[in-house]
Amino acid sequence: MRQLPVLFKRELASYFTTPLAYVFIVIFLVLSGVFTFYLGNFFESGQANLAPFFAFHPWLYLFLVPAIAMRLWAEERKSGTIELLMTLPVTRFEAVTGKFLAAWAFAGLALLLTFPMIITVNYLGEPDNGAIITGYIGSWLLAGAYLAIGSCMSALAKNQVIAFILAVSVCFLFIVSGFPMVLDGFSGWAPQWVIDAVASLSFLTRFDAISKGVIDLRDLLYFLTLIAAWLAATAVVIDLKKAD
Repeated sequence: MRQLPVLFKRELASYFTTPLAYVFIVIFLVLSGVFTFYLGNFFESGQANLAPFFAFHPWLYLFLVPAIAMRLWAEERKSGTIELLMTLPVTRFEAVTGKFLAAWAFAGLALLLTFPMIITVNYLGEPDNGAIITGYIGSWLLAGAYLAIGSCMSALAKNQVIAFILAVSVCFLFIVSGFPMVLDGFSGWAPQWVIDAVASLSFLTRFDAISKGVIDLRDLLYFLTLIAAWLAATAVVIDLKKAD
């Protein structure tokens, strides 16, 4: 665990040595504003809350977060530096966790830079700031889930574009798993407990409750368990690829 802070700082700093970090932040902030004030009909609703802001996050993250995650391991494998990393006095847990936490912190930084939204909504009315805070927590957890999946896909692929496509595809499945059209495909042959299990995997269902200010321990455990499971899968994939 002693090398984890060092690896975390190294990985986080690497984001700002290329234009990637700045491009991502600018795109995220611009799209957040467009989705909230234009597509989300913020002013037309006449309500001082950030519901339109959070409503688009699952779809906004679907493409932006895998763009961060695709470089976590695919670039290391392509350049051959993954072998060097594995020879350092760093455990597999430290390597996987350090890279993930750096990416998660970066995503959190981009999310924090949307604070003018909070100022705006408080200027226009008297919102429930407690619900806004839980919405931010839920959004950060959602980003972490996307990143954990993206980390595993990046470990699977040597090409960043392939890693990106795989991550988007898997995350999309987790989004639509609660949609009626998906559940209807199981209703004809699967028992009810299978249908309920598939529905419970939906990012939208879990995130929607948190973004509205409802903190349910089951939703928090869902995201944390999902993150831990995909990071464990990342470590397994790295071991398998090393064996190859």
